[in-house]
Amino acid sequence: MTRKVELKVNGNQLELNPYVEAYVYYVTEGIIKSLKGTGPIKTLLVDIDSDELVTIVLNGNGVSVNEFVIEIIRNTYAGMVLDLKGVDGDAMKTLTLNIAQ
Repeated sequence: MTRKVELKVNGNQLELNPYVEAYVYYVTEGIIKSLKGTGPIKTLLVDIDSDELVTIVLNGNGVSVNEFVIEIIRNTYAGMVLDLKGVDGDAMKTLTLNIAQ
């Protein structure tokens, strides 16, 4: 399977080594599979803005999430990316994740 994972945190595009790329992908795949009405990832956009709003677009369709799910997703990504090289500061303010298969 060929996939492309692009991750931008706090406005900085991160260079992902193969391990980190696979880790981000599989964590994200688990999140998506747990949401009602989703399917396999062909294309995915996860966007967390500075107002802590989470937007998920899976295969061209928006995915509805409630406040509880938003909080889990935000905290999961914040914990995952804060120690990555290229993430400046001590907090994740914004995150944009694009996956294409």
